[in-house]
Order: sequence, then structure tokens, then C-alpha cells
Amino acid sequence: MRFLDGQAPTTDLTYGDVFLVPSRSDVASRFDVDLSSADGTGTTIPLVVANMTAVAGRRMAETVARRGGLAILPQDIPVDVVADVVSSVKVADPVVETSVTVDPQETVSTVLWLLGKRAHGAAVVVDGGRPVGVVTADELTGVDRFTQVGRLMVTNFATIDVADLAERGLTNVFETMHAAKTSLTVVTREGALMGVVTRKGLVRSSVYSPALDAAGRLRVGAAVGINGDVAAKARDLLDAGVDVLVVDTAHGHQGRMLAALDAVRSISPTVPVVAGNVVTAGGVRDLVSAGADILKVGVGPGAMCTTRMMTAVGRPQFSAVLECATAARELGKHVWADGGVKHPRDVALALAAGASQVMIGSWFAGTFESPGDLHDDGGGRLYKESFGMASARAVAARTAGAGTAFDRARKALYEEGISTGKMFLDPQRPGVEDLLDEITSGLRSACTYAGARTLTEFADQAVVGLQSAAGYQEGMPQPTSW
Repeated sequence: MRFLDGQAPTTDLTYGDVFLVPSRSDVASRFDVDLSSADGTGTTIPLVVANMTAVAGRRMAETVARRGGLAILPQDIPVDVVADVVSSVKVADPVVETSVTVDPQETVSTVLWLLGKRAHGAAVVVDGGRPVGVVTADELTGVDRFTQVGRLMVTNFATIDVADLAERGLTNVFETMHAAKTSLTVVTREGALMGVVTRKGLVRSSVYSPALDAAGRLRVGAAVGINGDVAAKARDLLDAGVDVLVVDTAHGHQGRMLAALDAVRSISPTVPVVAGNVVTAGGVRDLVSAGADILKVGVGPGAMCTTRMMTAVGRPQFSAVLECATAARELGKHVWADGGVKHPRDVALALAAGASQVMIGSWFAGTFESPGDLHDDGGGRLYKESFGMASARAVAARTAGAGTAFDRARKALYEEGISTGKMFLDPQRPGVEDLLDEITSGLRSACTYAGARTLTEFADQAVVGLQSAAGYQEGMPQPTSW
């Protein structure tokens, strides 16, 4: 990356302070761009779901990995729960999507709550493991909430055996569903429910390549903190089958982090080890020397983070990523840009600055796949709750059962995050896959403007200019007429 006409920034820069300049390009199509990362994590799109309790869970991890990304399960989750989540992700199919399932005796109220857990908009009714019906919100509208769904389900639903799906191929199955005006087809294996496919999902499976491990299973990562028996916790996570291990704390450039990395290296992990967060070249060098393969960059840019306002500590994210990526590259390592992205342009800029992946938290919190329950604001707008991982809420969960009640009360006095925030679902993009479509579409276009076919070429060839606040505003679309 270079700055336009040798411009030398005199201050640290955020994503809004810069823009990408178009260059001569011979890349004819967005689909000629390879978005795979070169950092050893096995992703085919450079997007990582942040290890936030309100964001990264079972459904998120499965869905994002199916489209080539990676989710990091939070350090606050008990190891046995992590192992269960990892196991469920590993047995998920790379094409067939896991469905919402209910028994015929379930009530309408229960099904309506479950429908918000996946983007399909439908639940498969099963009896003895075999599908007997499909129910959507349309069938549940205006009926008594205690009615059993067996009385309302549609029994004439589209179905296909997984062997037939593989034989016919995605295009043929899509065309059949399109002709029948069917948006969802139930997939079975020898009569038992396996999952569902949707028309949009079939198209996505032709565009994205799933993030798969050596055994052909979906990838998932997990985080460990820097306190307690770090080696034992890391060993348990590796035994559970995680593909990436993240050693995580808000201030990564400290002695405890270096000790934690030493503990992790003592068990000889065979997966990439990520550590952070840092914002300087010095932090990168020290953590690499301690054993980190990848550095997580960002202090204070997150939507749920109050660190900068509470402490004045942090650094504008574009400059932090640029400096840290440069230092990491000299050492043969990589960085993840963690936080501060609100638009696809920000993702492109982080990668232009040299990041191998971009971590996203709150942006993904307002989706069907995040762990929280759907709420209505009273006006018909759906939202999920999110909270920062340094908030009083997160700290209370992290320290529950640790130390005395007095010790926990002392820790609760200090917080650097928002304990509750409403993340509204975008009616046009309510699922995380919708956001992946938006982000990767913008990123692919950015690469074509730069004449880059890979992310490595993009970081090498990108030309970045400085802009005023008015310049940033000029680039924003007008939601209404003049």
C-alpha cells in the first residue's frame, strides 16, 4: 500500500479519514478475485466473528464457516460447552443447512421464538427423526399461541435425499425449486431429516467455498484468557478440536500476555495462535517473540467499547493496523484488524493496510444467527441485545465463582464497555449471510478497482488518499431526495 502522490499523514488515521484510489486494472470480473487468506487459518473470505458472548455461538460459527469465514468462541464459555459447540459445527454439512426442528406437539409460541434462531423463516416438524411437515410464520399468524403446530403445518412440502442433491448438482436443484416457486426444500438421508436448502443458499454455495479443516469439516476457533491455568484451558480447547486458538485480553502488550503465550507454547499447539490486542509495532514484536503467529490489532474502536472515553487509551484503527501489519510482515507474521468497521469500505481499507483478516462484532450481533433472543421494540422493529466484553455485565459473567463476593464486587466497580445495547436487524439484511454478501461484494469490487486478484496483491497495490470530513460525507448515498 502507498499513499496518493506521496501524501504523508501528520496524524493517526481512522477508516473515515482515507479512501482508495482506482488504478489501472485487468481484472475483468469480481469473481476473478480470490478472497482466501494467507495466514494459515484456512479461511476463504477474510472475515472473523469476534469472540463476543452476544455474537459468536453455535449457529454463527456454523453459518459463517459454511461461507468461508471463521468464528471465535468467547473465553467466558465453559470448556464443556465449547466442546459441544465445536462438535456440532464439525458434523454440520458444508452445503446442507441445519434447520429449526420442532415436534408436532410444540405450541405456536415456542415455534415463533425458535424461528428467530435461523434465517430460513421456517421450522421442520419432525416425528421420530423424520420430517412430517413444515411451518412458517404465515401459518402461525392470527392463531392462538397455545395451538399445537401439528394442526397448522404444511404436509405437502418439497423434499430431496442428500444423495440425489449431490447427483443433480446445485444448479439443477435450484432450477427445480425456482420453477416450483419453492424457497425451501427439506433434505433427508434415508428418510431421516438432515437439514434444508434454500434457493439463496444454493446460489451462495456456488459463490463461496467453505472453510474446511484437513478432514473436510467446518472450521471454528476459540479464545482463552491470560489468567488462571492458561496451559490447561488451551489444552482442553485443542482437545475439543478448535482450529485456531486466540489468547485474548484488552491490553495485550503486558507481562501476563507474554507469560500466557509461553504457557500456550509449552503444550506445542499445531494450530495458529492469535494474541492481542495491540496497536504498536513494539507490541507486535514482543508478542511474536513470545510465540504469537497472528496479532489482534485494536484498542477502543469497537461499538460496545468505552475504553477511549474512559481512559484516553487507544489508537485510530487505520494507522494502528498499518503500523502493526508492516511490523508483522517483516517477521513473517500476520495481523487481524479487530473493531471499528461499520461499512464494507472499512473492511477493504483494513485489508489494504495489510490485515489478513477483519474481526467483526457488533455488526453481526443484529442478525438471526447471533446467540441472543429476538425482541420487538414495540414498533415492529426487531433487535437483539449486545454488550462489550469489558462491560460490567461481561466482567460479572467472567468472574462468577472466582474469588470472594467482596473481590467480585470490587471488580464490578470498573468497566470499559456498554452492558446493554440494541442491535436492530436490518430488514433487508437480517441474516449474517446477507451481511457477508454485502461485505464480500464490496471487497471484491475494491480489489478490481485496485487491479488485484488476491488479497496479497490488494495490500501491495492499493493506493490510499487522505480526505476531509466533507469528502467522506460526499461519498455517502442520499437516503431521500434532495
